[in-house]
Amino acid sequence: AHAGAWIELANQTDLTTTTNTANAAATKANAAATLTAVQTFTAGQRGEVTALTDASSIATNLALSNNFAITLGGSRTLANPTSAVAGQSGSIFITQDGTGSRTLAYGSNFKFAGGTAPTLSTTAAAVDRLDYVVKASTQIHAVVSLDVK
Repeated sequence: AHAGAWIELANQTDLTTTTNTANAAATKANAAATLTAVQTFTAGQRGEVTALTDASSIATNLALSNNFAITLGGSRTLANPTSAVAGQSGSIFITQDGTGSRTLAYGSNFKFAGGTAPTLSTTAAAVDRLDYVVKASTQIHAVVSLDVK
């Protein structure tokens, strides 16, 4: 009588384990990523590079993207971004137009090492990259890589 009971118990355990494994796999396969859960990515993730509009004061809405690009058509100011939320990070690709020698001033929320904003490359078509991390809505830590080729 005991041998049959052990076999029955073993079969129930195998069935339960198999069912739980299958259910977990199905749940994982059908689960959509959520913004409130920790995610593990097993493939490369990409964010688009959003074009900014050239103007005397360049507006950036950080709710639209993490990465941006602008071609300077004159000496400009990169205004304080809107929708800045602590923890966001990204890059702004800054390209000199065909004339070059364009300067860029920065809104007061941009914070650079030593408190001094960098001078951009001035060669026609030169590309500089500003990388940023939002520390607080009014504090954007930034570094610039110059003349990236």
